[in-house]
Amino acid sequence: MVDGRNVWKNNFENSLSLIQKAINAIGSNRILIAPSCSLLHSPCNLELEVNEKNLSPEMKQWLAFAKQKLEEVSTLKNILNEKNIERNINKLKANNSVHAARKTSTLIHNKKVKQRVAELTLKDDKRTNSFSVRQPIQKKALNLPLFPTTTIGSFPQTKEVRSWRSQYKKGNLSKNTYDLLLEKETEETIKFQEKAGLDVLVHGEFERNDMVEYFGEQLNGFAFTSFGWVQSYGSRCVKPPIIYGDVSRENPMTVKWSAYAQSLTNKPVKGMLTGPVTILQWSFVRNDQPRSQTCTQIALAIRDEVVDLEKAGLQVIQIDEPAIREGLPLRKLDWDVYLNWAIKAFRISASGVRVETQIHTHMCYSEFNDIIKNISDMDADVITIECSRSQMDLLDAFSTFKYPNEIGPGVYDIHSPRVPERSEIVALMEKANKLIPAEQLWINPDCGLKTRHWKETKLALIEMVAAAKECRKNASILA
Repeated sequence: MVDGRNVWKNNFENSLSLIQKAINAIGSNRILIAPSCSLLHSPCNLELEVNEKNLSPEMKQWLAFAKQKLEEVSTLKNILNEKNIERNINKLKANNSVHAARKTSTLIHNKKVKQRVAELTLKDDKRTNSFSVRQPIQKKALNLPLFPTTTIGSFPQTKEVRSWRSQYKKGNLSKNTYDLLLEKETEETIKFQEKAGLDVLVHGEFERNDMVEYFGEQLNGFAFTSFGWVQSYGSRCVKPPIIYGDVSRENPMTVKWSAYAQSLTNKPVKGMLTGPVTILQWSFVRNDQPRSQTCTQIALAIRDEVVDLEKAGLQVIQIDEPAIREGLPLRKLDWDVYLNWAIKAFRISASGVRVETQIHTHMCYSEFNDIIKNISDMDADVITIECSRSQMDLLDAFSTFKYPNEIGPGVYDIHSPRVPERSEIVALMEKANKLIPAEQLWINPDCGLKTRHWKETKLALIEMVAAAKECRKNASILA
């Protein structure tokens, strides 16, 4: 009866009504009251959240973490068993009051955001030209070779980089000093990529912590906890943002560092963004409106950022969506509804740019066979995917479907420190080329390089570029 996967306070009145229906149907002796699932993915204890800059008292009263959820289960039982009648009636009244106040809170509701969503038209989620028209224009504008090379976005976040961010947040580093350190790290990363011979560069994302948290911190409608850690995978934990209200963007979020990186080179630099579906999936999402509406609000905020990146001179912009497949409902009959609004949200975020601007997306470690049509409907100019572990077998779905846009199948596993040999990469690309025409293929790692060390990263990328040159040479001989 208590939601184990989200952070919102239980509505006692609704829960009691449902429990009573069950009692009427099968009798109270057969009823057990429990959370909806394990509390593994719920933060531990709301009482630890004493920083009002993160969670205001008004917002905090709407929330329940694992400890509070267990108390809610107990309260529901006690109300039904009529234990401590006066105390529990007071709890029920207080609960009703909180839910009533949340419905009208000015913290949550923004008329301008709601109006903007309501005014969306069919044109807003479509590029002005089809991919077949965009592709030759983009190739000419970017002047890229066959089998162009790039990375997925992030470069190694060393102990020093993490230390700078920690010291800056604690107030031990001034903003000016922090920015100078990041500028130096970005400049060195651009120089390395140029020297290595990569075709589309990235700025390295040294200013960023988590790929969702970084954006949530700069968007209206998001809040953060101090101690709301939950398990992500293995021993890795994250603090997901809490989307509590209507989402909007007041100021550019990534333009400064992307534009700075572009100013250091004549090669194209990719602007790097997290997509609306992934931001939604990797956050605790408000439960007072459909998830589709919240996702559309995020998409409009990302759209504004995409347009500003283009204005700042970025010709290539990547909108990562690794969580699209993970968001699929358990029941397959619900898939179409979800995929319709999820794919539309991505297109809204990507469709405000000129035909010359190339939109990339990245999806890691997914099976695409049963949603390949939906992936195609995203209409990204380039999609990069994990392929090295499967030895390019994941490309079968794209080949069978005759995927029309460009694809960057990952050629080495970034979760391993092992440096791939050039011949391995060439062999993988030859296998990919049997499935996908060379004119559609890019060469890139499986995923971002944030967790890797610099030495192995440099060696791997040098081998990758050398492999790309060999692929081009082999293609010219075959031609």
